[in-house]
Amino acid sequence: MQIRPKRREVLVTLGFFTLGTIIYAGGLDLALGRDDLPTPLWARLAILALGCLGTLVRRTAPALALVLVCGAVLLDLTRGLGVPVVMVFIDVLFVATLDGSRRLHRVLIGAVAVASLGVTLAVGVLNADWRESLNAGLQMFSLVVIPVWWATNVRQHRDSAEQLARIAELDRRAAVDAERARMARDLHDVVAGHLSAIAIQSEAVLSMPADSDTVRTVLRSVRENSLASLAEMRTMIDVLRADDPVDEPVTVRLADASRLVESARAGGLAVEYAADDVDGLPVAVDLAAYRILQESLTNALKHGADASVRVERQVRRLVLVVRNAVRTAGEGSGTGLVSMAERAHAVGGTFAAGPDGAEWVVRAELPL
Repeated sequence: MQIRPKRREVLVTLGFFTLGTIIYAGGLDLALGRDDLPTPLWARLAILALGCLGTLVRRTAPALALVLVCGAVLLDLTRGLGVPVVMVFIDVLFVATLDGSRRLHRVLIGAVAVASLGVTLAVGVLNADWRESLNAGLQMFSLVVIPVWWATNVRQHRDSAEQLARIAELDRRAAVDAERARMARDLHDVVAGHLSAIAIQSEAVLSMPADSDTVRTVLRSVRENSLASLAEMRTMIDVLRADDPVDEPVTVRLADASRLVESARAGGLAVEYAADDVDGLPVAVDLAAYRILQESLTNALKHGADASVRVERQVRRLVLVVRNAVRTAGEGSGTGLVSMAERAHAVGGTFAAGPDGAEWVVRAELPL
């Protein structure tokens, strides 16, 4: 059964007071200071109660707890510093160093260092005896230095663990954001692209004679886009269901770009296509170039009158240029351009898109 923090502090306080009462009542107390003045039991217990008040608020108000317990130590020191008060003092000093503010922590370290050195030197000067000075230094080291030193080490380890936990949480959030961005990019580029082509091609079919041969060609393209969209969606579902992170499955290659061109032509877009040999491209570059070309043709199909595609394979890079004459201005969300830029930058390439006279030009350069 876990004890709540407030209740725990009450139990610790009662434990210290009960133990001190037993020590004082049984005459078991070993005074650490002068004990030549007789002190009644009630006075001892009153001083101990003052120190125990510090124990009660040691976590909620560590500075106040230190004031209370230091007051108890000073009062008890005039009659001979008793072990129960020393135990309470060490406990409060440790907790205040551990859980107090950073400012309080720095003040305690400085105060303990100055007090320990000052008491040691003072005893040595007053008694002119190095053994007395050494004994006083050892007592100060045991009473104040060790609790502060120990609490500081624990605090440093705890802070390091908290920093590592924060870094891990940031890494987790970054991974989730990256995965969401990738999912949005794939949904837009892959599925939305196929569905846009289907909608445009279906509209074109409605304006054609029923017995036209072109109708069969367009319907065949609609069917291919539907099947491709379904396959891509199933692939994405499989990725989402996977227990471990997986890379984006490569189901298309730039060598298959002729399917994109034929689909665009079936939708009524005049496309001029010219490409160098694109076999053996790096996998990431191959997929990125295909998706950029797919999105470019989808946009051209929506807003353009005709288009030209040029794929040039140079020594160190692959250059993809898509030009289309703008027929309608259209209003888009801009997601497609962002997605294409992300795909190019992901493989270390560059991307640019914008008007060039009466044309809209998309240019991607991907390193080989």
